[in-house]
Amino acid sequence: MQIGDTSPTILVTGGAGYIGSHTVLALLEGGYQVVVLDNLCNSSEEALRRVEALTDGAIDFVCGDVRDSAELERIFTRFEIAAVIHFAGLKAVGESVRSPLAYYQNNVEGTLSLCQAMQKAGVKKLVFSSSATVYGANAPVPYRETYPRGNSSNPYGRSKAMVEQVLEDICTADASWSVASLRYFNPIGAHPSGLIGEDPLGIPNNLMPFIAQVAVGKLPELAIFGQDYPTDDGTCIRDYLHVMDLAEGHVAALRRLSVAGIAYFNLGTGQGYSVLDIVQAFERVTGRKIAYRFAERREGDLPAFWADASKAKKDLGWSASRGLDEMMADTWKWQSKNPKGYRG
Repeated sequence: MQIGDTSPTILVTGGAGYIGSHTVLALLEGGYQVVVLDNLCNSSEEALRRVEALTDGAIDFVCGDVRDSAELERIFTRFEIAAVIHFAGLKAVGESVRSPLAYYQNNVEGTLSLCQAMQKAGVKKLVFSSSATVYGANAPVPYRETYPRGNSSNPYGRSKAMVEQVLEDICTADASWSVASLRYFNPIGAHPSGLIGEDPLGIPNNLMPFIAQVAVGKLPELAIFGQDYPTDDGTCIRDYLHVMDLAEGHVAALRRLSVAGIAYFNLGTGQGYSVLDIVQAFERVTGRKIAYRFAERREGDLPAFWADASKAKKDLGWSASRGLDEMMADTWKWQSKNPKGYRG
């Protein structure tokens, strides 16, 4: 099927993960059929079952790795895939500093395998899950898509920049490819039903699930990494957006894939909040007190960045519509209903 036909089928790699599962929900609600490929290394098939229940839809799930060329070939043979949304990969900044080989293998090699399978199958429409980290340590804020890719401060960011370069080169060599690379900022929150949300394995790498797990009593206190950054309160500033806004951004980008070549879009709110801002907002909205301590800075973290998302509004008709209070309330609804995540 081609984009624009009735019920086109979209392959979503990493579709059982946090952002992936919310995007699968948005796709089903948008009338698409969905095939999910996920190796479940940091995700749960239960998320997909709950998405099916929420949408009264059906998901074709394949448990496999995006680096498995034979598995990819079977998928493209079995299903008439119209386009691909590519989430599969590792995503923790600190972990990437400790384990760079794993990040280059998963994020770069995995994308190469996927693109080779797509090329062989004649499927040349791709939405790529990129990151604001590609702008590098020295980019001025707010980040704009016109900025060149910079020197990222960690292997995670460098892996995303490498993939963007690969995709540029593919589009230059073959004008029939159409790629949207979405550089998003810090997704938080959960579906308002409280049935799906962020459920990391072990101690969370990201701020919001860490806060939520402290609030529900799963962890004793929040570790805030660094209190001496050049910001008003000494903690890092980030652009936080609701995961459902982000999911809807992927659907908007998918609809744009009639345009040849590669295009870059920031998905963010344009508003920066510090770590302490987020802690205080969560306490205010939920009434839960969050115990925290300050810890050493993490390697690879930058002091502050946020998005200029005006291009996405102009070209995709997308902008973030959910505010900080909604992000906090939906996070708590998910965590309080699921104190042990999908494994509870």
